[in-house]
Amino acid sequence: MPLSYSVRNLWTRKLTTALTAGGMALVVFVFAAVLMLDAGLKAALVATGQYDNVVVTRRSAGSEVQSTIDRGQANIIESQPEVATGPGGARMASKETVLLIALTKHGASAPINIPVRGVGGEALALRPQVQIVAGRMFRRGAAEVIVGRSVAERFERAGLGQSLRFGARDWTVVGVFDAGGAGFDSEIWTDSEPLMQSFRRQAFSSVIAKLGDPDAFQALKARLESDPRLTVEVRRERRFYEEQSELLSNFIRVLGLTLSIAFSIGAMIGAMITMYTAVASRVREIGALRALGFRRSSILAAFLLEALALSLIGWGVGLALAAPMQLVQISTLNWQSFSELAFRFTLTPQILLLSLAFALAMGLAGGFLPAVRAARLGIVAALRTA
Repeated sequence: MPLSYSVRNLWTRKLTTALTAGGMALVVFVFAAVLMLDAGLKAALVATGQYDNVVVTRRSAGSEVQSTIDRGQANIIESQPEVATGPGGARMASKETVLLIALTKHGASAPINIPVRGVGGEALALRPQVQIVAGRMFRRGAAEVIVGRSVAERFERAGLGQSLRFGARDWTVVGVFDAGGAGFDSEIWTDSEPLMQSFRRQAFSSVIAKLGDPDAFQALKARLESDPRLTVEVRRERRFYEEQSELLSNFIRVLGLTLSIAFSIGAMIGAMITMYTAVASRVREIGALRALGFRRSSILAAFLLEALALSLIGWGVGLALAAPMQLVQISTLNWQSFSELAFRFTLTPQILLLSLAFALAMGLAGGFLPAVRAARLGIVAALRTA
């Protein structure tokens, strides 16, 4: 049976084809949007970490906000032989303190938690994706901050040259940085020492260190985690931020897939009704095809191709609707750190393939039974149908 036969029949029934493909397109749109949301969240957090960096936090701490590492412990971690040295012999490590402050978005009334990260002198060297795009770096020991691009654009008094008040003092915004869509774009950075003094803290939250040899991670991890003086957990920075996204990512995926499956049932029923209608209106035509010598398998294949063609149309339209969402930036609460995280929808090749498989599965499920019915029609009975 030529492929043009199936395509021509779809074109003949323009209205039913458009309605059925439209229903499938909406389901594909929801399915792809959920996957893009999950991919964007993971991309924002995974891009935050470097493979050759390690994050050391207190054992069992769910996030840096919940972690404490005293100065003595931080010095021990920094002095480990696996930690790389920079120009002049300086250790490539940053003792950091992460706190939450409340800021108000433009046009909003309720404040939202935003992370303030007190960093060491090697912070920018450890995070090459972070670039100052406006203003300058803060001075060590001064009440100055640099803010992520997302914070600068969306929150009151967070623009370049403005002043933020937290920790019982005013902090001048002297720079804006861009982390390439990573989680750092939703943070405020300053020197760790004045930040700790303002909040009367005596301990850091974490130590970030660069490995001289990325393969030395296991040796460093085993030594630090077995040291009774420390009680710490050591993870690669990329893995650390992956774990920060898992709770929210799982929620998005489960909720989204549940909605997609529910909607897909409706789309499959619509496709099935369309195909049964096509079979009922073409009984004599099917009989004539059988009389001309076309086998049952050819009839079955022709109707399945029509159903799959409907799903391909729906897939294309659904993705065309979902793709522009990459231009949209959204924000949500990171359940691990209880702070806001901004990110974008991300369309990946894997999402293209998954949504295609999902659409074809809908078409196959909706068209299989009508195709079987068409293939099983007897020649004489079909030709006698008025």
